[in-house]
Amino acid sequence: MSTTIGTHTRLAHRVFRAGFTLIELLVVMAIIAVLMSLAVPQYFGRVDAAKEAVLRENLHQMREALDKFYGDNNRYPDKLADLTDRKYLRRIPPDPITDSDQTWIVVAPADPGKGRVSDIRSGAEGNGKDGTPYSSW
Repeated sequence: MSTTIGTHTRLAHRVFRAGFTLIELLVVMAIIAVLMSLAVPQYFGRVDAAKEAVLRENLHQMREALDKFYGDNNRYPDKLADLTDRKYLRRIPPDPITDSDQTWIVVAPADPGKGRVSDIRSGAEGNGKDGTPYSSW
């Protein structure tokens, strides 16, 4: 009878042992922290690179629309909204760095009689990954 009681006692201890120890949880958390410390900086670097690529494309599209407007009308538009009003663009794209379509810097043509918007620049502060200011793109 003593062997039966001893066997039940050992089984009872095994039932309560189910689960993870604190050390096991800490090791898993440490491994996750190391993996995250490697992945997160690369993620944010990719987000910045994507924003820069979108900025370059938006500038290209708007400059192309300005050139088409000039080719059709022999003058530049007086404001950016003229590009959307005359259907050269569906809408003024936002600057992805500032997340606003109101921060574009308008560059006037050399001849003031040819309109008011001959080029466009980003109004974002700071520099791109290549070290050049966004406002010079």
